[in-house]
Amino acid sequence: MPLSEAQQKVADSSARFRVFISGRRVGKTTLCIRELIRYASKPNSVVWMIAPSYRMAKEIVWSKLRGILTDINWIDKANETELTLYLKNGSTIALKGAENYDSLRGRALDFLVMDEVADIKPATFNEVLRPALADRKGHVLFAGTPKGKANWSYDLFQQSGDDWESWQVTTAQGGYVTEEELESARELLDSRTYEQEFEANFITTANKIFYNFDRDTHVKPWNKPIPSVLHIGIDFNVTPSTCVIYALEGDTLHAIDDISMNSSNTNEMADEIKARYPTQKIVAYPDPAGQARKSSAGGNTDVSILQNAGFVVKVKHKHDAVRDTINSVNSRLMSTNGAINMFVDPKCKSTIESMDRWSYKEGTVQPSKDEGWDHMSDCVRYITHYLFPVGREFKPRAPARWGHKIG
Repeated sequence: MPLSEAQQKVADSSARFRVFISGRRVGKTTLCIRELIRYASKPNSVVWMIAPSYRMAKEIVWSKLRGILTDINWIDKANETELTLYLKNGSTIALKGAENYDSLRGRALDFLVMDEVADIKPATFNEVLRPALADRKGHVLFAGTPKGKANWSYDLFQQSGDDWESWQVTTAQGGYVTEEELESARELLDSRTYEQEFEANFITTANKIFYNFDRDTHVKPWNKPIPSVLHIGIDFNVTPSTCVIYALEGDTLHAIDDISMNSSNTNEMADEIKARYPTQKIVAYPDPAGQARKSSAGGNTDVSILQNAGFVVKVKHKHDAVRDTINSVNSRLMSTNGAINMFVDPKCKSTIESMDRWSYKEGTVQPSKDEGWDHMSDCVRYITHYLFPVGREFKPRAPARWGHKIG
């Protein structure tokens, strides 16, 4: 299959993990099919392509892939229901959808393509497919259009090392779309969409909740001694139970540590905090619902468990509006006059990921709880809004009373 100059650079790379980020109409699918065939040409190889959905794999890749292999007489048997081709050299090529990624477990893989990787859950690779590559030291090609720095495709693109190589190719560099067509797209699309879809740039998504958070600005090491008093935001869950630990300097919050414990409870979280910081006074700012919720076998409330552990607990009687708590965090990250009063130590990886990636559900103002970024973010919200609330303050007026004057 003939390749463009941009495609050829990716095909010629010997890196085990290749990340191809491109604009639209660069020939990404052609490159993926070419690589599937190349790796399947080695006898008895198991080669997979994962698309965001079964339907996408079938509509975009199946017919073209099957047609090419039929023309060169490589196919021994084809199963259209399972989108699997059995080749005469003993190799198999299978197309899969990522909707139910747990169903992908069990096979050892020699080569894997993940197409439109930004639309696939990271657990699909991290929990299921990466182990499948281990015993055969299989190779991977990640391909797709970017969806902002909060998406895991950006993390893949940023990977470095001898095993990794990345490319970022614009639609214009792909060579298949004319300048006239690009100019037409510029006139039609807003700048953010054009930058992402045609220039292949990682644009910060418009639905990011902590929109003022920027890794370059807010991720800063804490190089001072651990203070005698620590302030923690804590979210009560069983999986995961989370907290973020802060040093408070004047009006500035600096996250110096975070904890995430699966299949846990508030007693175990309190023990872990005390084990890490045995001499510090702990001031906790938990979820207000913890005054009623019980996560211990003894029937104590989550708040009482923290108090019994020796923590000073500061908690509101009821939840404030979520939007107000989010505004409090964004104002700490950067106020209207440019003041920055919140930082996160690089060791707090879960906090950084959560603050950078927590977003609203598409087309709504409802925070998403699907990806799990809300847990650490809730810890940040609780402590920040308690210490530095942002909201309207007003004095209630006495109700007006209307009536007739007597006498």
